[in-house]
Amino acid sequence: MGLTIGVDIGGTKIAAGVVDEEGNILSTHKVPTPTTPEAIVDAIATAVEGARVGHEIVGVGIGAAGYVNRQRSTVYFAPNIDWRQEPLKEKVEARVGLPVVVENDANAAAWGEYKFGGGKGHRNVICITLGTGLGGGIIIGNKLRRGHFGVAAEFGHIRMVPDGLLCGCGSQGCWEQYASGRALVRYAKQRANATPERAEVLLALGDGTPDGIEGKHISVAARQGCPVAVDSYRELARWAGAGLADLASLFDPSAFIVGGGLSDEGDLVLDPIRKSYKRWLVGGNWRPVADVIAAQLGNKAGLVGAADLAREPDPIM
Repeated sequence: MGLTIGVDIGGTKIAAGVVDEEGNILSTHKVPTPTTPEAIVDAIATAVEGARVGHEIVGVGIGAAGYVNRQRSTVYFAPNIDWRQEPLKEKVEARVGLPVVVENDANAAAWGEYKFGGGKGHRNVICITLGTGLGGGIIIGNKLRRGHFGVAAEFGHIRMVPDGLLCGCGSQGCWEQYASGRALVRYAKQRANATPERAEVLLALGDGTPDGIEGKHISVAARQGCPVAVDSYRELARWAGAGLADLASLFDPSAFIVGGGLSDEGDLVLDPIRKSYKRWLVGGNWRPVADVIAAQLGNKAGLVGAADLAREPDPIM
Protein backbone atom coordinates (compact mmCIF):
# COMPACT_ATOMS: atom_id res chain seq x y z
CA MET A 1 0.00 0.00 0.00
CA GLY A 2 2.93 2.33 0.49
CA LEU A 3 4.53 4.44 3.18
CA THR A 4 2.59 5.71 6.18
CA ILE A 5 3.40 7.96 9.11
CA GLY A 6 2.97 6.94 12.72
CA VAL A 7 2.60 9.55 15.46
CA ASP A 8 3.37 8.94 19.12
CA ILE A 9 2.11 11.61 21.53
CA GLY A 10 4.41 11.57 24.55
CA GLY A 11 4.38 13.65 27.69
CA THR A 12 7.36 15.74 26.60
CA LYS A 13 7.58 15.21 22.84
CA ILE A 14 5.51 14.25 19.83
CA ALA A 15 7.32 11.94 17.41
CA ALA A 16 6.27 11.26 13.83
CA GLY A 17 7.98 8.62 11.71
CA VAL A 18 7.71 7.35 8.15
CA VAL A 19 7.29 3.56 8.26
CA ASP A 20 7.39 1.04 5.44
CA GLU A 21 5.34 -2.15 5.16
CA GLU A 22 8.05 -4.19 6.91
CA GLY A 23 7.94 -1.95 9.99
CA ASN A 24 11.17 -0.08 9.24
CA ILE A 25 11.32 3.58 10.29
CA LEU A 26 12.74 5.58 7.39
CA SER A 27 12.70 9.07 8.89
CA THR A 28 11.47 10.83 12.02
CA HIS A 29 10.62 14.32 13.18
CA LYS A 30 10.07 15.32 16.81
CA VAL A 31 8.56 18.43 18.36
CA PRO A 32 7.95 19.39 22.01
CA THR A 33 4.52 18.48 23.37
CA PRO A 34 2.56 21.69 24.03
CA THR A 35 0.33 22.18 27.05
CA THR A 36 -2.97 23.08 25.40
CA PRO A 37 -5.20 20.74 23.39
CA GLU A 38 -5.38 22.84 20.22
CA ALA A 39 -1.63 23.46 20.26
CA ILE A 40 -1.11 19.69 20.43
CA VAL A 41 -3.10 19.28 17.22
CA ASP A 42 -0.89 21.90 15.56
CA ALA A 43 2.23 20.14 16.87
CA ILE A 44 1.05 16.81 15.44
CA ALA A 45 0.65 18.46 12.05
CA THR A 46 4.12 20.02 12.32
CA ALA A 47 5.68 16.66 13.19
CA VAL A 48 3.91 14.95 10.29
CA GLU A 49 4.99 17.62 7.82
CA GLY A 50 8.57 17.37 9.03
CA ALA A 51 8.67 13.58 8.72
CA ARG A 52 7.03 13.38 5.28
CA VAL A 53 9.62 15.49 3.46
CA GLY A 54 10.96 13.49 0.50
CA HIS A 55 8.41 10.67 0.85
CA GLU A 56 5.13 9.76 -0.82
CA ILE A 57 2.77 9.17 2.10
CA VAL A 58 -0.60 7.43 1.85
CA GLY A 59 -1.88 7.86 5.41
CA VAL A 60 -1.23 8.79 9.03
CA GLY A 61 -1.87 6.81 12.22
CA ILE A 62 -1.94 8.59 15.58
CA GLY A 63 -1.44 6.81 18.90
CA ALA A 64 -3.24 8.75 21.64
CA ALA A 65 -3.62 7.97 25.32
CA GLY A 66 -7.24 7.62 26.33
CA TYR A 67 -10.49 6.21 25.00
CA VAL A 68 -10.85 6.29 21.20
CA ASN A 69 -14.10 5.54 19.38
CA ARG A 70 -14.48 2.46 17.25
CA GLN A 71 -14.47 4.51 14.05
CA ARG A 72 -10.87 5.55 14.83
CA SER A 73 -11.73 9.23 14.59
CA THR A 74 -12.53 10.74 17.99
CA VAL A 75 -10.85 10.70 21.38
CA TYR A 76 -13.69 10.29 23.87
CA PHE A 77 -11.52 11.12 26.85
CA ALA A 78 -7.79 11.57 27.44
CA PRO A 79 -6.56 11.60 31.04
CA ASN A 80 -3.52 13.83 30.59
CA ILE A 81 -4.77 16.08 27.78
CA ASP A 82 -7.95 18.11 28.04
CA TRP A 83 -9.58 16.22 25.18
CA ARG A 84 -13.27 15.42 25.56
CA GLN A 85 -15.03 14.14 22.42
CA GLU A 86 -12.07 15.50 20.44
CA PRO A 87 -12.50 15.05 16.64
CA LEU A 88 -8.77 14.46 16.19
CA LYS A 89 -9.00 12.72 12.81
CA GLU A 90 -10.94 15.60 11.27
CA LYS A 91 -8.65 18.28 12.67
CA VAL A 92 -5.38 16.66 11.65
CA GLU A 93 -6.67 15.72 8.19
CA ALA A 94 -7.58 19.37 7.61
CA ARG A 95 -4.01 20.40 8.43
CA VAL A 96 -1.99 17.73 6.61
CA GLY A 97 -4.25 16.74 3.70
CA LEU A 98 -3.82 13.00 4.29
CA PRO A 99 -6.14 10.24 5.53
CA VAL A 100 -5.79 9.88 9.31
CA VAL A 101 -6.76 7.16 11.77
CA VAL A 102 -6.62 7.55 15.54
CA GLU A 103 -5.81 4.65 17.85
CA ASN A 104 -5.31 4.17 21.56
CA ASP A 105 -1.57 4.27 22.17
CA ALA A 106 -1.43 0.94 24.02
CA ASN A 107 -3.37 -0.73 21.20
CA ALA A 108 -0.98 0.78 18.68
CA ALA A 109 2.02 -0.55 20.61
CA ALA A 110 0.38 -3.97 20.89
CA TRP A 111 -0.21 -4.07 17.14
CA GLY A 112 3.38 -3.05 16.46
CA GLU A 113 4.72 -5.84 18.65
CA TYR A 114 2.31 -8.36 17.13
CA LYS A 115 3.26 -7.52 13.54
CA PHE A 116 6.96 -6.72 13.84
CA GLY A 117 8.22 -7.58 17.34
CA GLY A 118 7.81 -10.24 19.99
CA GLY A 119 4.44 -11.40 18.67
CA LYS A 120 5.56 -12.34 15.15
CA GLY A 121 4.29 -15.80 14.28
CA HIS A 122 1.43 -15.72 16.80
CA ARG A 123 -2.26 -15.38 15.91
CA ASN A 124 -3.52 -14.85 19.44
CA VAL A 125 -1.54 -12.45 21.60
CA ILE A 126 -2.21 -10.34 24.67
CA CYS A 127 0.14 -7.42 25.17
CA ILE A 128 0.60 -5.56 28.42
CA THR A 129 2.72 -2.48 29.02
CA LEU A 130 4.28 -2.11 32.44
CA GLY A 131 5.28 1.51 32.75
CA THR A 132 4.18 4.28 35.08
CA GLY A 133 0.77 2.64 34.78
CA LEU A 134 -0.44 -0.55 33.07
CA GLY A 135 -1.97 -0.77 29.61
CA GLY A 136 -2.53 -3.42 27.00
CA GLY A 137 -3.96 -4.68 23.75
CA ILE A 138 -5.77 -7.77 22.47
CA ILE A 139 -5.00 -9.53 19.19
CA ILE A 140 -7.15 -12.60 18.56
CA GLY A 141 -7.26 -14.33 15.18
CA ASN A 142 -4.88 -11.73 13.73
CA LYS A 143 -7.36 -8.95 14.56
CA LEU A 144 -7.02 -6.10 17.03
CA ARG A 145 -10.00 -6.52 19.34
CA ARG A 146 -11.34 -3.27 20.77
CA GLY A 147 -14.86 -4.17 21.81
CA HIS A 148 -18.23 -2.77 20.79
CA PHE A 149 -17.45 0.82 21.78
CA GLY A 150 -13.74 0.65 20.97
CA VAL A 151 -12.47 0.92 24.54
CA ALA A 152 -11.55 -2.67 25.47
CA ALA A 153 -8.18 -3.76 26.89
CA GLU A 154 -7.98 -1.13 29.63
CA PHE A 155 -6.30 -3.83 31.67
CA GLY A 156 -4.80 -1.46 34.20
CA HIS A 157 -8.26 -0.75 35.55
CA ILE A 158 -9.38 -4.31 36.10
CA ARG A 159 -10.45 -4.52 39.75
CA MET A 160 -7.91 -6.76 41.49
CA VAL A 161 -8.65 -5.80 45.11
CA PRO A 162 -12.18 -4.72 46.07
CA ASP A 163 -11.94 -1.55 48.18
CA GLY A 164 -8.19 -1.55 47.55
CA LEU A 165 -5.81 1.30 46.83
CA LEU A 166 -7.26 4.45 45.29
CA CYS A 167 -6.45 4.75 41.58
CA GLY A 168 -6.04 7.89 39.52
CA CYS A 169 -9.15 6.86 37.57
CA GLY A 170 -11.21 7.37 40.73
CA SER A 171 -11.82 3.68 41.41
CA GLN A 172 -10.15 1.44 43.98
CA GLY A 173 -8.04 -1.69 43.71
CA CYS A 174 -7.13 -1.36 40.02
CA TRP A 175 -4.46 -3.72 38.70
CA GLU A 176 -2.04 -0.90 37.88
CA GLN A 177 -1.95 0.09 41.53
CA TYR A 178 -0.22 -3.24 42.20
CA ALA A 179 1.72 -3.91 38.98
CA SER A 180 3.34 -0.77 37.57
CA GLY A 181 6.33 1.50 37.99
CA ARG A 182 4.46 3.51 40.61
CA ALA A 183 3.68 0.33 42.52
CA LEU A 184 7.32 -0.78 42.41
CA VAL A 185 8.50 2.49 43.94
CA ARG A 186 5.82 2.28 46.61
CA TYR A 187 6.85 -1.27 47.53
CA ALA A 188 10.49 -0.24 47.82
CA LYS A 189 9.74 2.81 49.97
CA GLN A 190 7.52 0.79 52.31
CA ARG A 191 10.11 -1.94 52.74
CA ALA A 192 13.01 0.47 53.14
CA ASN A 193 11.09 2.32 55.83
CA ALA A 194 10.23 -0.90 57.68
CA THR A 195 13.66 -2.58 57.40
CA PRO A 196 16.31 0.01 56.49
CA GLU A 197 19.09 -2.45 57.30
CA ARG A 198 17.95 -4.52 54.28
CA ALA A 199 17.92 -1.45 52.03
CA GLU A 200 21.37 0.04 52.59
CA VAL A 201 22.43 -0.22 48.93
CA LEU A 202 19.12 1.18 47.74
CA LEU A 203 19.11 4.08 50.19
CA ALA A 204 22.68 5.02 49.29
CA LEU A 205 21.68 5.46 45.66
CA GLY A 206 19.16 8.15 46.59
CA ASP A 207 19.28 10.80 49.29
CA GLY A 208 19.58 8.30 52.12
CA THR A 209 15.88 8.27 52.95
CA PRO A 210 13.01 6.08 51.72
CA ASP A 211 11.31 9.15 50.22
CA GLY A 212 14.31 9.64 47.93
CA ILE A 213 13.96 6.24 46.25
CA GLU A 214 13.27 6.30 42.50
CA GLY A 215 12.66 3.54 39.99
CA LYS A 216 16.16 3.76 38.54
CA HIS A 217 17.63 3.21 42.01
CA ILE A 218 15.61 0.03 42.51
CA SER A 219 16.92 -1.46 39.27
CA VAL A 220 20.56 -0.80 40.14
CA ALA A 221 20.14 -2.01 43.72
CA ALA A 222 18.39 -5.21 42.67
CA ARG A 223 21.24 -6.10 40.33
CA GLN A 224 23.58 -5.64 43.28
CA GLY A 225 21.51 -8.06 45.35
CA CYS A 226 19.84 -5.53 47.66
CA PRO A 227 17.16 -7.55 49.52
CA VAL A 228 14.55 -4.78 49.57
CA ALA A 229 14.98 -4.04 45.86
CA VAL A 230 14.76 -7.73 44.91
CA ASP A 231 11.71 -8.23 47.13
CA SER A 232 10.02 -5.20 45.55
CA TYR A 233 10.40 -6.68 42.07
CA ARG A 234 9.05 -10.00 43.34
CA GLU A 235 5.99 -8.28 44.79
CA LEU A 236 5.32 -6.48 41.52
CA ALA A 237 5.78 -9.76 39.63
CA ARG A 238 3.38 -11.55 41.98
CA TRP A 239 0.60 -9.17 41.02
CA ALA A 240 1.55 -9.01 37.35
CA GLY A 241 1.56 -12.80 37.04
CA ALA A 242 -1.74 -13.15 38.87
CA GLY A 243 -3.32 -10.72 36.42
CA LEU A 244 -1.92 -12.61 33.43
CA ALA A 245 -3.45 -15.80 34.79
CA ASP A 246 -6.84 -14.08 34.84
CA LEU A 247 -6.35 -12.86 31.27
CA ALA A 248 -5.39 -16.39 30.21
CA SER A 249 -8.72 -17.64 31.53
CA LEU A 250 -10.51 -15.01 29.46
CA PHE A 251 -8.57 -15.06 26.17
CA ASP A 252 -6.41 -18.22 26.09
CA PRO A 253 -3.59 -16.60 24.05
CA SER A 254 -0.52 -18.40 22.78
CA ALA A 255 1.70 -15.63 24.14
CA PHE A 256 1.80 -12.63 26.42
CA ILE A 257 4.06 -9.81 25.25
CA VAL A 258 5.31 -7.67 28.13
CA GLY A 259 6.42 -4.18 27.15
CA GLY A 260 6.79 -0.78 28.78
CA GLY A 261 9.70 0.63 30.71
CA LEU A 262 9.79 -2.15 33.29
CA SER A 263 10.24 -4.78 30.58
CA ASP A 264 13.62 -3.21 29.83
CA GLU A 265 14.84 -4.92 33.01
CA GLY A 266 14.63 -8.25 31.19
CA ASP A 267 14.64 -11.42 33.26
CA LEU A 268 14.90 -9.43 36.49
CA VAL A 269 11.21 -8.74 35.92
CA LEU A 270 10.13 -11.44 33.47
CA ASP A 271 11.37 -14.54 35.31
CA PRO A 272 9.36 -13.84 38.49
CA ILE A 273 6.35 -12.84 36.38
CA ARG A 274 6.52 -16.19 34.57
CA LYS A 275 6.68 -18.04 37.90
CA SER A 276 3.78 -16.09 39.34
CA TYR A 277 1.72 -16.55 36.19
CA LYS A 278 2.12 -20.31 36.27
CA ARG A 279 1.51 -20.36 40.02
CA TRP A 280 -1.89 -18.67 39.63
CA LEU A 281 -2.94 -20.24 36.31
CA VAL A 282 -5.76 -22.71 36.87
CA GLY A 283 -4.53 -26.17 35.88
CA GLY A 284 -1.11 -24.73 35.09
CA ASN A 285 0.66 -28.03 35.67
CA TRP A 286 -1.67 -29.95 33.36
CA ARG A 287 -2.42 -27.66 30.43
CA PRO A 288 -0.51 -25.79 27.72
CA VAL A 289 0.90 -22.55 29.10
CA ALA A 290 1.26 -19.37 27.05
CA ASP A 291 4.74 -17.96 26.61
CA VAL A 292 5.58 -14.73 28.46
CA ILE A 293 7.83 -12.83 26.06
CA ALA A 294 9.67 -9.53 26.32
CA ALA A 295 8.63 -6.84 23.86
CA GLN A 296 11.24 -6.19 21.19
CA LEU A 297 10.45 -2.77 19.74
CA GLY A 298 10.91 -0.68 22.88
CA ASN A 299 9.57 2.86 22.64
CA LYS A 300 9.19 2.50 18.85
CA ALA A 301 6.27 0.08 19.16
CA GLY A 302 3.55 2.71 19.36
CA LEU A 303 4.82 4.71 16.40
CA VAL A 304 5.34 1.63 14.22
CA GLY A 305 1.99 0.15 15.21
CA ALA A 306 0.09 3.38 14.57
CA ALA A 307 1.69 3.69 11.14
CA ASP A 308 0.76 0.13 10.22
CA LEU A 309 -2.81 0.56 11.41
CA ALA A 310 -3.12 3.51 9.02
CA ARG A 311 -2.74 1.11 6.09
CA GLU A 312 -5.13 -1.51 7.48
CA PRO A 313 -8.65 -1.07 6.03
CA ASP A 314 -10.36 -2.68 9.03
CA PRO A 315 -8.05 -4.58 11.38
CA ILE A 316 -10.31 -3.91 14.32
CA MET A 317 -13.15 -5.92 15.77
